[in-house]
Amino acid sequence: MLSAWADGPDMITQCPIRPGNKYTYKFKIIKQEGTFWWHSHTSTLRATLYGAIIIRPRAGSSYPFPKPYREVPILLGEWWNGNVVDMANQALAHGTGPNISDAYTINGWPGDLYPCSQNQMYKLKVKQGKTYLLRITNAAVDNNLFYKIANHKMIVVAVDARYTNPYVTDVLVVASGQTIDVLLTADQPIGSYYMAARAYASAAGLEFDSTTTRGVIVYEGAPSWTSRTPLMPVLPAFNDTPTAHKFSTSLTALVGGPHWEPVPLKVDHKMFVSMGMALDVCPSNTTCQGPPVGAKLSASMNNVSFVPPSSLSLLQAFFFNVRGVYTTDFPVKPPVQFDYTNPSINGDLPLLFAPKGTRITKLKFNSTVEMVMQNTAIIGAENHPMHLHGFDFHVLAQGFGNFNPATDTLKYNLFNPQIRHTIGVPVGGWAVIRFVANNPGVWFMHCHFDGHLPIGLATAFVVENGPTPETTLPPPPVDLPQC
Repeated sequence: MLSAWADGPDMITQCPIRPGNKYTYKFKIIKQEGTFWWHSHTSTLRATLYGAIIIRPRAGSSYPFPKPYREVPILLGEWWNGNVVDMANQALAHGTGPNISDAYTINGWPGDLYPCSQNQMYKLKVKQGKTYLLRITNAAVDNNLFYKIANHKMIVVAVDARYTNPYVTDVLVVASGQTIDVLLTADQPIGSYYMAARAYASAAGLEFDSTTTRGVIVYEGAPSWTSRTPLMPVLPAFNDTPTAHKFSTSLTALVGGPHWEPVPLKVDHKMFVSMGMALDVCPSNTTCQGPPVGAKLSASMNNVSFVPPSSLSLLQAFFFNVRGVYTTDFPVKPPVQFDYTNPSINGDLPLLFAPKGTRITKLKFNSTVEMVMQNTAIIGAENHPMHLHGFDFHVLAQGFGNFNPATDTLKYNLFNPQIRHTIGVPVGGWAVIRFVANNPGVWFMHCHFDGHLPIGLATAFVVENGPTPETTLPPPPVDLPQC
């Protein structure tokens, strides 16, 4: 709350920190506990620049579940054998998607299925009968991930640092940018068991990293895992959307639990946002390799392909009332209605090209926003992990096909919907979120696939100041980086 200057997105809340310089982030923790993560927000540097932030209950408070024997951060990542910034710049110049990664990682290690680390992998030692709280983060740059542990069930107790009703499962699907807390009880015979993660790749025909990373859980008293092959979990197929959808729609909030908030019932600002890939015209005297040949790959929300400012951050422009940096006319619905999830729309060339712009939405303090996010089949449908800075939101419903207000609004969960800050909008489908704009500042909303961010799958909200000093954005810190 009121920590917008420490939010960090490049050219949204600040200019990048220059090489050799430094900047101290100071932020308020208000009614928050659980698993968060920090990461670079410039280009694709978050491929290796990230880590966990864990906020535990205050002294005198407790978890809404039995205290675990131990807490273990599990960070799932992605690795390239090359300079990720150079590869990202090359993709932008050619108008193509980014190179696929060479490996996935668990706590920094690819694991023994890769030749570079056959004898090096993440190992978790456990005691039989003890329960562990695994704090799992998907820090992968461009992939949602399935995660399993051989012969073990997990109990989901929180997502994105919000407590859930306990949900028993043997598989997780973690969208890029999401966190999931699970209880794992070491209730199997003494031995060694692999944990493994690999892509949930929902886009048909799109190349992706099809490798598998794994670590190992070793029970106390077990023979060395290198002398006896651990059991390996059977992971879902890469395109197993039914499994992914069942998991993501089975989670519900813990009503009455710590920091639970009821769904706001009065809506002040309704939005219907089509989102997905798009095309951009190839500049003259250049060669573009995007689909189709001669165009550049782009992305959009409501047919606006977001362009960040280049000389002043959005938050600075808002605070100092600098004109000409952005406009507040982001459309509340698509300019053209069409059959969003029908692949035949790719034959309508004018529909594929999205104009560039820095168009955002201005919100009154404490207003309630409801947004229907509608996936499109333009260029190809896929599960997009959409992340909103500055707020958590209630996920009222999710489904496939085109959102139908006459029938789909009847499916809204207004009692105990899961509360998140990142939602994987189903491939060829939709999701509905609702949040209260009670945090003044400029807040970014974007796809958490880094390959989609620089080509425009983003927008932003300007939330006006409230009526009291306690609801007014403070001035920027003196050491705020300059462009």
